[in-house]
Amino acid sequence: MSNSPTIWPCLTYRDAPAAADFLIAAFGFQKRAWYTQEDDPTIVEHAELTWPLGGGIMFGTTGKDDGPFGVRIPGQGAVYVVCDDPDALFTRATAAGAEVIQGLTDEDYGSRGFSVRDPEGNIWSFGTYLGE
Repeated sequence: MSNSPTIWPCLTYRDAPAAADFLIAAFGFQKRAWYTQEDDPTIVEHAELTWPLGGGIMFGTTGKDDGPFGVRIPGQGAVYVVCDDPDALFTRATAAGAEVIQGLTDEDYGSRGFSVRDPEGNIWSFGTYLGE
């Protein structure tokens, strides 16, 4: 098995195209896949944004169908992402309008990071902690 990240959080948004724009501008994700409904391109069936250090997220528009992934309530996610320069990312995120939950903090376990909320309520934590 490769060392490639194998866990990709899956989120849902009311306005998935706007969420993608925010996640790219605020955090530096990169668009990898984008599939919309044929009759309504504002409804995202499946999207993937990659993270520069590996891995990424998957998401779509809430209410896109009646299945378990289509009916999830948006804004209930919480994601931790490893980054190598939390100070620069914090500046970028706040400049893009991310709501600060916890400012830059040096933790007693050696990590430096912060937490913000995206426009639909999901909490994003970024830090240097790689796990044990």
